Amino acid sequence: MITSARRVSPDKPEVRIAFSLDNSELNDAEEALPIFPDLEQRLQPVLPCQSLKESVQVYKDHCKMAKEFREVKIEIAQLEDRKKELRGELVDDDRMTIEIARLKEEFRVLAEENRTLITVHMERAQQLETLRGVSQKRQGSS
Repeated sequence: MITSARRVSPDKPEVRIAFSLDNSELNDAEEALPIFPDLEQRLQPVLPCQSLKESVQVYKDHCKMAKEFREVKIEIAQLEDRKKELRGELVDDDRMTIEIARLKEEFRVLAEENRTLITVHMERAQQLETLRGVSQKRQGSS
């Protein structure tokens, strides 16, 4: 680990820079770096400065929020799929309601036609009986 301290100007505080030439720390950090393909590149978590607790905490919080964001996006997608299913069911229900109304109207018309036919049948049967009686009287008188 190499550490350097400098003053940018006499009235500014000292700036410390630390870095390591050992690749193992970088490799460990890269391996631990989660990938969030759902996030735009500019929103991807950036590796923290390991020497600053605040940087590490911000990085962890950022990763946690990115994970939550991914979970919310998945849930939204699932809810959108469910919404499509429900809309399809609603369309099916609407079609079924229209079909039921059509069948009820058809039944009403056919029932009315049936009552009319029964009435006509009864009238014709009565006329037939009357004509048979008249015919038998004529045959009996001749």
